Order: sequence, then C-alpha cells, then structure tokens
Amino acid sequence: MDEVSEAAIPAAGSWAGRLAEWTARRLEPVAIGLGAILIGLMLFSLFILALGKSPLMLFQLMYTGGFGSWFSIQNSLSRAAPLLLTALCVALPARLGLIVIGGEGALALGGVAAAAAALPLTHLLSPFPALIGMALAAMLAGGVWIGCVGALRHYRGVNETISSLLMSYIAIAVMNQLVEGVLRDPASLNKPSTPPLPADYMIGALPGMDVHWGFAIGIAACVVSYLLIETTTWGFAARIAGGNTRAAEVQGLPVGRLIVGFTALAGACAGLAGMIEVAAVQGSANGAIIAGYGYTGILVAFLARHNPLAIIPIAILIGGIDASGGLIQRRMGLPDATVLVLQGTLFIVILACETLYGRFKLFNPELWRRNL
Repeated sequence: MDEVSEAAIPAAGSWAGRLAEWTARRLEPVAIGLGAILIGLMLFSLFILALGKSPLMLFQLMYTGGFGSWFSIQNSLSRAAPLLLTALCVALPARLGLIVIGGEGALALGGVAAAAAALPLTHLLSPFPALIGMALAAMLAGGVWIGCVGALRHYRGVNETISSLLMSYIAIAVMNQLVEGVLRDPASLNKPSTPPLPADYMIGALPGMDVHWGFAIGIAACVVSYLLIETTTWGFAARIAGGNTRAAEVQGLPVGRLIVGFTALAGACAGLAGMIEVAAVQGSANGAIIAGYGYTGILVAFLARHNPLAIIPIAILIGGIDASGGLIQRRMGLPDATVLVLQGTLFIVILACETLYGRFKLFNPELWRRNL
C-alpha cells in the first residue's frame, strides 16, 4: 500500500505541474492584455482632459452607447460581426510568425466579388444557394489575394507586412474601379453602387434579435479556426513552422504550403466579411463597405494575442466602442473619430507590452522551479 502511495506521488506532482504550467500560460496573455487596456484607457483619459472634457462622462457614454440597452447591445454585436472575420485574417498567419495587415483589401474584393456573383445567381437560384455561391465567390477572391501575399513571402522573400498593406490599397482601387465602371447600377447616381440585392436574397437576422447572421458566422469561424490550430496536425505544423522555419524545413514540414494555405484561409475569412457587409448591411457593393473593419481587425487580433476564441469578446468590446461614437459626438461635442484615437492608443500600448511577455515570474512555472 505504501509502495502504491509513493508511486502515485510523482504522478500527482506531474499533473499538478502540468496544470500550473497550463494555467500560467493561459493567464499571462489575459492579464497583460487587460493591463494594456487599462493603461491605454488611462492615457486616453489624459488626452480627453487636455481637450477640457470629462473622461468619466466619456466612458459612461461609451458604456451607454455600446452596452447600456438591448438596442445598444444588438448594435454592438452587428458591428462586431466583420471584426471577428477580419481579426482572423491577422490571427491565422500570425501562428506562422507572419504579420498580415491587408484584411481591408480582401474585404473589399470579397464584397465586390459577392455582388458580381449575385448578378447571375439571383436569377438562377433560390436565396439560400445563391447566398452560398456569393460567399464562395467572396472567399475565393479574398483567399487568392492574401494567398498571393504568402506566396510572395515564401518564394520571393517579400516582407508580408509591406506587401499586404500595398495590395490592400490596390484591392480598394480595383473595387472602386469595378463599382464605378462595369458593375455600376445606372440608377445609382450620387453614390456609385452595384445593382441592389432583392430583399429575399439579403441575410436575415438571428431569431429574436436585430443582429444579422453574420455575427453567428463570425463566431463559428473563430471556433473552427481554434480547432484547426489546436487540434489538427496542420495547426501543430503551423505552430512549429512559426517557432522556427528553418527547423521545420529540416524536419520535412511543408512550410511553403503552410504559409500559402494559412494566408489564403485568412484572406477567405476577410473576403467572407465583405460578402456579409454586402448581403446583410449595404445591400450592394459600394464605397460604404470600406469602413476600416480590416484595420480595426488588426487591433482586435493583437489584443486577443492571436487566439481565435479570445477574438470573440475583444471584437464585441471594440464593436461596442465603435457603436458609441455617435452618442459621444452628440453629447460631448467631440468628433466621431474620437473612438479611433482610443483604438490607436490601445494599439500602441499593446505593441509596447509585447516586450513583457514571458518576463514575469508569476506566469513562468520554470522560474518557480528554479527559485524553489
């Protein structure tokens, strides 16, 4: 009996150690992320004070405009829907050590591709198959566009951050050219747009809510992405390649296919966001779909530490901040872009906090063992 008890002690200690290590690794990004948000809010408060306004009133209006009523919550969730998908456009390549910031361009191309596909599909198919076809067209357009960024990175050594940003500008120009050219609806005089979707072909709202199905699609995409990264061999190989590309190549991992595949999948997510904006919000492809969701998705992904599940609450938070912009403008006399200043402050702080990861004894079980 004593032998059994003694044999069980190391096993129990091993499990306890593993649990402590797992907990520490999960708590560190959460704690540092929350700390970065608090520091960003403090710095933003100084900015508001310099303008002669009350930070407390500002934050109260942010809460009221974003989450203070059922209407506000639904508005925030609707604004969070595209952020869920554009954040994945950053988070998925980040697992390979790539910083891709071209989600805005992929969203634009996805939106115009969906609108172009709708022209024949709405005449040939019923609503659900037509929407599926539009989604596939949007995902293909966004996937090919960002996939090219991955190909340039692997085969030609082109920096993916620069190339994705430049290609984003090109994609927006291509969208404007198509919307104002061959795809333009002659009836859209003051605001160039593609022909509007029939009402039956619009994406409806979730049951009992005034939030379109794009929000549920975004959550599903985050969950699937998490499972891909954490539970599949492709996800494991991507994490290995992201840690050390040279070592991954020596071990025979298909680094090139991983880079192109994950960037293409990331672009497909952003392209799907463009389709949702067309089919759930705008009703056509026009300049209004370029609303900065791709760039805001960068902030969401970094605040979430590129964790697809953490993207969900962060996107809702940022969506609520965006939703409060109009209320802040009316009540405090501040420009609607004030929330953009807050987002920029948060982004700068979270980048500065990158140097802190892995340096705290509280979150490092290895340091515990060394100092015991």
